[in-house]
Amino acid sequence: MPEPILRVRTPATSANLGAGFDTIGMALSLYNIFSVTERLSIGEFHIDTVGEGAIELSDIESNMIVKSYLAACSLWDIKGTGFGLVSNNAIPLNRGLGSSASAVVAGVLIADALNGVNASEEELLRLMTKLEGHPDNVAPCYLGGMTVSCWDNDNLRYVRLPSLPSDMYVVVAVPDIKVRTSDAREALPEKVEFTDAIFNVGRAALLAASWATGEWDLLSWGMDDRLHQQYRAKLFPGGDVIMDRVRAIPGCIGVAISGSGPSVLALVRGKPRKTAETMCRTFSEYGVESLFFVLECDKGGAKVEKTMMRPRKAGS
Repeated sequence: MPEPILRVRTPATSANLGAGFDTIGMALSLYNIFSVTERLSIGEFHIDTVGEGAIELSDIESNMIVKSYLAACSLWDIKGTGFGLVSNNAIPLNRGLGSSASAVVAGVLIADALNGVNASEEELLRLMTKLEGHPDNVAPCYLGGMTVSCWDNDNLRYVRLPSLPSDMYVVVAVPDIKVRTSDAREALPEKVEFTDAIFNVGRAALLAASWATGEWDLLSWGMDDRLHQQYRAKLFPGGDVIMDRVRAIPGCIGVAISGSGPSVLALVRGKPRKTAETMCRTFSEYGVESLFFVLECDKGGAKVEKTMMRPRKAGS
């Protein structure tokens, strides 16, 4: 592979974190790396995908990186150059770990860097959210850390909270089942009980407050939810029991469905092995293979490295 002219690294995310449905998300230390290898003529793209999605993401017209790149160029009213791209993907697709947000964030950042736009952080993040639709996925992917976001389809407000302590791990179990975001949305009721709404308001406020102040013992309450997890847990085998089992493990201070599922995430203080083993064993009992990651909360968010910005080809 030739030396890339531009490289973008984007982290996985866990959105809908705990009680923070559509508002709270965390960046994880699992990354996709996108290397722009050459400039091409306007409208010309060549994508090589390695790793996750090597087959599913081969179609240029439906590739989310290209679509978000073109959408950003259109909204900025510029004729963006085409490009060759190598995608090294480690984030599993359709598993609730923000693979779509990773692609959207990368596409917008490539549009900005490759075409010399130099947009502000606020403008970039607003555009990314407009394209992806979920600020609790996009904000932590771009900014890193744990974020609280509010989006009204036009304006975005967000706060980035402090990082987790060094002895706290994020254990993620990823079953060999895919759940599309659209299916996960359809599983939710049109209306919720008033008592459930009150429950989540209190838990979400406690989650943000305990994270901001470092009162980690309160996170178990903040990770409880009545708006979506009880419905989405029915979309994958073992979902009804895995969180109760993991929650009872000493050292586990919070467990939740990651994003819209089916991955399950636990915050663990101390040794994470027992938590990981319990997660995978539970999926196995229900006939589902799985793998697990022991991760940290990513602190830096998306990274852009301009290695060697070559001039455009003639006619581009």
